[in-house]
Amino acid sequence: MYHAIVFLPLLGFLLAGLFGRTLGSKACEYITTGFLIIAALLSWVAFLSVGIGGGETQTIDVLRWVNTGSLSANWTFRIDTLTVVMLVVVNTVSALVHLYSIGYMHHDPHRPRFFAYLSLFTFAMLMLVTSNNLLQMFFGWEGVGLASYLLIGFWFKKPSANAAAMKAFIVNRVGDFGFALGIFGVYYLFNSIEFDTIFANVQGFAEAGGEGAEGHAAVMNFLGYHLDNHGALTVVCLLLFMGAMGKSAQFLLHTWLPDAMEGPTPVSALIHAATMVTAGVFLVARMSPLFEFSHTALLVVTIIGAITAFFAATVGLVQNDIKRVIAYSTCSQLGYMFAALGVGAYGAAIFHLFTHAFFKALLFLGAGSVIHAVSDEQDMRAMGGLRKHIPITYWMMVVGTVALTGLGIPGTYIGTAGFFSKDAIIESVFVGHNAFSGPAFTLLVVAALFTSFYSWRLIFMTFHGKPRASADVMSHVHESPNVMLIPLYVLATGALLAGVVFYGYFTGHVAEGGDHETWYNMFWRNSLFAGPENEILEHFHHVPVWVKVSPFLAMVLGFVIAWWFYIKAPYMPKELARSQPGLYKFLLNKWYFDEAYDFLFVRPAKWLGRFLWKKGDGWLIDGFGPNGVAARVQDITRGMVRLQTGYLYHYAFAMLIGIAALITWAMFGGAG
Repeated sequence: MYHAIVFLPLLGFLLAGLFGRTLGSKACEYITTGFLIIAALLSWVAFLSVGIGGGETQTIDVLRWVNTGSLSANWTFRIDTLTVVMLVVVNTVSALVHLYSIGYMHHDPHRPRFFAYLSLFTFAMLMLVTSNNLLQMFFGWEGVGLASYLLIGFWFKKPSANAAAMKAFIVNRVGDFGFALGIFGVYYLFNSIEFDTIFANVQGFAEAGGEGAEGHAAVMNFLGYHLDNHGALTVVCLLLFMGAMGKSAQFLLHTWLPDAMEGPTPVSALIHAATMVTAGVFLVARMSPLFEFSHTALLVVTIIGAITAFFAATVGLVQNDIKRVIAYSTCSQLGYMFAALGVGAYGAAIFHLFTHAFFKALLFLGAGSVIHAVSDEQDMRAMGGLRKHIPITYWMMVVGTVALTGLGIPGTYIGTAGFFSKDAIIESVFVGHNAFSGPAFTLLVVAALFTSFYSWRLIFMTFHGKPRASADVMSHVHESPNVMLIPLYVLATGALLAGVVFYGYFTGHVAEGGDHETWYNMFWRNSLFAGPENEILEHFHHVPVWVKVSPFLAMVLGFVIAWWFYIKAPYMPKELARSQPGLYKFLLNKWYFDEAYDFLFVRPAKWLGRFLWKKGDGWLIDGFGPNGVAARVQDITRGMVRLQTGYLYHYAFAMLIGIAALITWAMFGGAG
């Protein structure tokens, strides 16, 4: 079964990629989509049997891969609760994106290539989440990077799409460099990259460097620093997290994510909901046994996650491109997940990853339905009044919005998916024990307010008010075909019900006597990062009432402000922007990160490249090397050509000069 789950997308990629012209566009669509639907159904079977059914962790050997010296890395599937959750997320969203793309991309002449890339993307992510060692994980890691480059730049004749694809690839190389160093560091410390070996030895390794132990001697030298056991673990964890920051678009390495909107909308849904950006969250969750022994690394994860959640939410407040608003929402929600990972609430983080996949894919595919309806327009300022023209899309977007903003009644089991998972993160961060838990809680609640505002701003600007599009565009507005709407129905169901159905399995449930029911322990007992002793799990169920109510109040306040600004008094946003031009431009220009990176890195790199090209290569190497030698040869031959006049008396004169010179040399040479 697991071989089929992983290799069916690969088979679809090979068939559509190699034989696309022979099979035709329709056949490629049906083959790749059919394979993904089968893989998704099998993933749910695995989820129910291994996760909810309490199946044991198992490893499935595929083939021998690398075996040299002490380094051994075979291609093996690791199947545990974390894996099956990711299988469900990746394959379900990917299958729905494939199905949706049949309608969305029907006009594109290169559909076989598009569906091949989608399947390749899915296969690479499946390789990543089923990995049993760091080398296999790195293989999938780089695979999703390659596939994202191909899909973001799918419309390669657009300069902006090419630039966005290159930006995503290059920014991720920064994070991948850290990830690679982290893998080297893990191998150096544990003499293995197999997860079982690493996790079995990490506690003994950490305790060997405890107080009074002889292990305080340096075990690693890094950048001139001599590190003991704890210091070495911290450095390794921070390097691994550097890789996660790149893939999951965390603060400082986030700049590629909004530009990735240049790809087709189904690509955006796949990147933001199931693949690529969830890879970093998965990495930290998978390697949590290492992170648990480095409080410094967990503190950094919390800080970066909380800042990302706040930063991206502020930028989303003023964006006008419908896809970019949702993109910054993804960035912000990923920050929530990392904040939870940083305080040790791994179950809550993965729960939010699980629910987020449903409502974020719903929002992106809903946005694609809007764009499809208004002749490929993406600027919300050119929309408005679409509610009556595309009512199904409108209600699907509303469902995604209430799930994203976390609509629900605090203290009850009534709410959307985002209500359960987001509030679980906020409450877990509140009871977290690291030094940044308090500020992180504040930033996450403020981000919840901003999330509600920009989400409802999107709904009001797009669907309410008077139409701002041209009469010609409005006359062609139409609802999407069923092949695009059916995935929305499925995702909307998950956005509404995934929270209440799976809440207990991910975060636990406190019975009346105060003891945890068996749901949580049964679901996570074979996972790496959670168990009965999880202190965060115990405490977050007992937070004060005001903590439980805070996200709800923030959500309501954000909705009210958005309604006032864009329905009741639509002139106010312009007035506010006019009265605060500096703040507005600061947010509109995304805190000027692109400009800062352009000044600090891009321009110096271009200057250095131009200098080495013109001076180093052109003037020095070519000038004094092959081009210089060739030029001198040409000068000499040009001079020699002048001597070849073709006149006999010139040759006779030259002979006389030669004879005179020879006689002169003989006379004086002989005399000497």
